[in-house]
Amino acid sequence: MQGRLKLAALFGLVAATLSGTWSLQARAGEPIKPKVLVITMFGEEAKPWLAGKKLDTKVKVPGLSGEYPEVSCDSEGLCLMTTAMGFSNAASSVAALVFGKQFDLGQTYFLIGGIAGVDPKDGTLGSALWARYVVDGGLRHDIDPRQIPQDWPDGMVALGAKRPGEKAGWGAGTEVYALSPALAEKAFGLTKSVELADGDDAAQYRSRYEEEAARGKPSVKLCDTVSLDTYWHGSKIGDAVERWTAQVSDGKANYCTTQMEDNATLTALKRGADAGLLDFSRIAVLRTASNFDREAPGQTAIDSLGAKSGGFMPSVTNAYRVGSALTDTIIADWDVWSAGVPR
Repeated sequence: MQGRLKLAALFGLVAATLSGTWSLQARAGEPIKPKVLVITMFGEEAKPWLAGKKLDTKVKVPGLSGEYPEVSCDSEGLCLMTTAMGFSNAASSVAALVFGKQFDLGQTYFLIGGIAGVDPKDGTLGSALWARYVVDGGLRHDIDPRQIPQDWPDGMVALGAKRPGEKAGWGAGTEVYALSPALAEKAFGLTKSVELADGDDAAQYRSRYEEEAARGKPSVKLCDTVSLDTYWHGSKIGDAVERWTAQVSDGKANYCTTQMEDNATLTALKRGADAGLLDFSRIAVLRTASNFDREAPGQTAIDSLGAKSGGFMPSVTNAYRVGSALTDTIIADWDVWSAGVPR
């Protein structure tokens, strides 16, 4: 009997080892300690990570989206979660993980990685863009353009203000997040030479634009991103968002990508940082361009919105290629990165 018990214990230890040390932690009731947590927003963004990494340990987390109820981890220190799209899903899912008991995020680096629209003045389809500032495009008053005074540039008015350009009279406190410049610069430096995916359809479509950045091949850059639950499109709104970004950031931010989640995700992470559960300076935001956020010359905004630009597959591929170049470096050099971003 004793021999059979020892043999069973041995088989159990081997099985646990094969499934990764993180499952051992979970079975022992100890929190998992990711070195890097990748946050994606929907399944197609997560797919390259799941295909390219051995994320075999699955952890169900109460409070995650019913569509994406598990966090996937490997034995090296990489975890991946998917929030589902939009502000509500992003904030709720990230808060559930941060304030749950299953993960210790005290030393974790966070990579928010997904696709976005891109301003043709700053990038092209497939470009990978690291953010320095993340700006909420929706915390404001909005007057329909058909009802604005003739001398107004647009209907975007700061909260508590009376006209465009006036400073806000009040706010929510989540309008602008400044990310760690050291991490953003390091991420850019480590990934600027990554070979990026492109495609014939994307190359043909971007030739319709006049801007040099739009017509060029995809590249890795540093710029900024705007979050807005509304999937907006068109040059008129684009010009207004550009002005809004400069205003709300006191001229510090130059938006190049637009997406639907990042201020919400960062708000949940900031709450966690304020509670002493994570380090906000260890957050990087990477957005890759799946579409232009406005029409090309001779094209209507609605035609542009529905166009098949060929940018989707390069964008999800490059989010993984560029993002994993950073995460692989952090994990491989953890002895250095565990203490903070290397100089």
